[in-house]
Amino acid sequence: MKNLAVAGTGYVGLVTGVCMAENGHNVTCVDIDEQKVITMREGTSPIYEAGLEELMRKNIEAGRLHFTIDYQTAYKEADAVFIGVGTPEKEDGSADLQYVETVAKQIAESVAKDCLVVIKSTVPIGTNDKIEELINDSLVNNVRVEVASNPEFLAQGSAVKDTLEAARIVIGTESEWAENLLTEIYTPFYLPIVSVNRRSAEMIKYASNDFLALKISYMNDIANLCELVGADIQDVAKGMSYDDRIGSKFLNAGIGYGGSCFPKDTSALEFLARQYGYDLRTMQATIKINSEQKLKLYEKAKKRLATFDGIKVAVLGLTFKPGTDDLREAPSLANVPLLLEQGADIYAYDPIGVDNFKQFYSEGSHGQGNITYVGSPEDALEGATACLIFTEWGEIKAVTPKQYKDLMQTPLVFDGRNIYDVQEMADSGVEYHSIGRPVSSI
Repeated sequence: MKNLAVAGTGYVGLVTGVCMAENGHNVTCVDIDEQKVITMREGTSPIYEAGLEELMRKNIEAGRLHFTIDYQTAYKEADAVFIGVGTPEKEDGSADLQYVETVAKQIAESVAKDCLVVIKSTVPIGTNDKIEELINDSLVNNVRVEVASNPEFLAQGSAVKDTLEAARIVIGTESEWAENLLTEIYTPFYLPIVSVNRRSAEMIKYASNDFLALKISYMNDIANLCELVGADIQDVAKGMSYDDRIGSKFLNAGIGYGGSCFPKDTSALEFLARQYGYDLRTMQATIKINSEQKLKLYEKAKKRLATFDGIKVAVLGLTFKPGTDDLREAPSLANVPLLLEQGADIYAYDPIGVDNFKQFYSEGSHGQGNITYVGSPEDALEGATACLIFTEWGEIKAVTPKQYKDLMQTPLVFDGRNIYDVQEMADSGVEYHSIGRPVSSI
């Protein structure tokens, strides 16, 4: 087993560190936030992720998992250092690599033995080459340091499972030494390993994520056409899913993708293509469709209602998907401000994401409108004129069509996740607007 260090304790870094410890390695996770480190040492995860805290506590108790702000000691004797810091999107769509570069310099100053630096952060093609040059130009000690690409393919809400039971491990290396060491590190996972060069590994990450984003946007585009021609997108998706060339995943139409990966990865690849003088039209279309799709519920509600001013609007779901407290690129963040500007009296429910959403919109008045956070979907629906569903949490899916009819002043529901059967909503007396399907008639 190896001595590993992990730079960064966000989704990628923390999950990587915990899963490496779970497979027997001695792991030290590094973060600059001392209070966060203290909290993690106590076995408390700073992020909401199924199964993560249990594995943290198990491996802390076993003495395999450690947390520190002392990067010099953590990197000094490490066999490998995994970089899992953020690469946020800049205004021009490119990836911001400042955090990766900072860690690279710290590694160069600290390592005292031969070391493999493994970049798990999603970075533009060619970044691994540049980081290796940066480290070797900055080395303090006479040691061998190489950089390997090892992109992550985890989804928020299932990140632990996605890591421990991955479909494949992709490693990108430029030497037999680096390939053998990284393969040895992953041997306890008992998973298929795809070994390629660094630039191919970097591209595999972007190509995979962006294909899924494209697939989502394609289905949303078809859903919008379904509404115009009278087809039902769920029937269309079902018919498509039997074709094993297409598959059954990522065929659900809705109000677009969000989160930390798809939005910035599509922008980054499109930006990279422009840098090389190439017009990546599939990504341009994907980005445009997704941006427009996020506002479909608001547009439907605005067309149906004479005004939002002074009416109670139930908002169900704030996070970009169920199973996470992440709000990055969540459709709710695009729609709520428009509702508030129009004077809506919003009652919002989310089982996990309320505290994070309050950082954007505290409880109370905002311009012409007002927002109140409630503890259940039923509290949000009581007396509401309209309901907008942004996230398909189990607690929201558990609300029956009859409850909408009984609780709401006007049973008018706009569902961005196609949770309900159109006919069942109609039979319950609910006017139901969803994505790519007929409007329920009552």
